[in-house]
Amino acid sequence: MAVIVRAGAAPMVWLGVLAAAVGLAPEGLTGRRIGLYGGAVLFLVAAAVVAVGRTGRYRELERTATRAARSDILQDRAVTVRNRRRDHRWWLLAAFAAAVGLSFAVPAAGGMLLAGAGTGLWLKARALGRREIAAEKLLWVRTDWVEGGRPAGARVKGYRTTGPAAGDAAPGGARRR
Repeated sequence: MAVIVRAGAAPMVWLGVLAAAVGLAPEGLTGRRIGLYGGAVLFLVAAAVVAVGRTGRYRELERTATRAARSDILQDRAVTVRNRRRDHRWWLLAAFAAAVGLSFAVPAAGGMLLAGAGTGLWLKARALGRREIAAEKLLWVRTDWVEGGRPAGARVKGYRTTGPAAGDAAPGGARRR
């Protein structure tokens, strides 16, 4: 389940860093210094908001998690990451274009906002991983319940659990080594 959260983090961070770098080229309406300070504030606020957003729903679903049945299909980590990134590629490109466009008004701020949102997703996945390690079980969501890549969406009725050695993902959604 944390794989879904973590899958969007890397593209958002890298596209945000690229947009911030491109955004430093124009002087903008506010100037580079104000753009960088504003971008730093936006980075921190976005990371905090995304990291703590919907944590109540995640915890509620964790409390009601049931053991995975033999009939439950656990999707491979690589397939989950590929599907998540494919489903959201146009949103990422639109966010990148908006961040670059915003840089003509406030240099680097849009890119830093995008990178902050990606960092928040990564922090959320890390927190989920710490809770999985503490409980000594991995959390999974059925693939037919995930709509649009939302692991805590309205269609998700509950999580499934397995032992920490199941599957190919480590706690927090990282690749198992």
